[in-house]
Amino acid sequence: YYLLSSLQLNERRIGTSQPLLTQNILNNIEVDVPALDKQKKIASILESLDKKIQLNNEINNNLEQQVSVLYQSWFEDFEITNGVCPENWSYQELSTIADIASGKRPPVKSGTCNEKTPISIVGAASVMGFTSEANHTDKILVTGRVGTHGVIQRFNTPCWTSDNTLVITSPYYEFTNQILHRIDYASMNRGSTQPLITQGDMKKVAVLVPDEDTLAKFEEFAGSLMAKWEANNNENVKLASLRDTLLPKLMSGELDVSDIDL
Repeated sequence: YYLLSSLQLNERRIGTSQPLLTQNILNNIEVDVPALDKQKKIASILESLDKKIQLNNEINNNLEQQVSVLYQSWFEDFEITNGVCPENWSYQELSTIADIASGKRPPVKSGTCNEKTPISIVGAASVMGFTSEANHTDKILVTGRVGTHGVIQRFNTPCWTSDNTLVITSPYYEFTNQILHRIDYASMNRGSTQPLITQGDMKKVAVLVPDEDTLAKFEEFAGSLMAKWEANNNENVKLASLRDTLLPKLMSGELDVSDIDL
């Protein structure tokens, strides 16, 4: 697995309109195969990083579920108000609690993160490359405007949101995040050949907004859980960077594992 990961197979594809990786290309790639004991040590080092990343992801998934259950309990089942929606809670447009804007096309785009392009480009569903500067340094939520819909991404570090995205900011960050996870995006699609959601439609989404005190309490409870999520996510970024830095050096033998006792 780690050997294949180190081969940069995307760069070995042929064809322009539809790049293709053939069986023949794979069969003829020459690789260095160290002794079995070294193979095991290399795999063990890299796997330990991947296992920690996986554990953090599992913890984060649990934290997300806890916040979702908390939201459902308070604002859908009304368990904190004896099963009844209070009269001072009202349905309002999403734009009353959040600002919604579109992303922009990045000035440059690279497939690798380096000194010239250290900033992540955020697409509709994931990071899709790297660029030279950020168009957001604040705490934002990102979802797809064109293409993929319904994936909600959180960013609290400098990034560039692409023109395929909608960018949502709010003083009620965790509450807004839960709203975004519950929107029926399929019903908002205006595209025929390519899915499209407009700023205007997002701004008009009806949201049940509680009183300020209840909203503040939810933000405090949810925020304390998601602070752990943020810490785990930041650690995963560092672990993945360490793994990707070690990978070619271990595979090439630049880092000698002979004296490592595992």
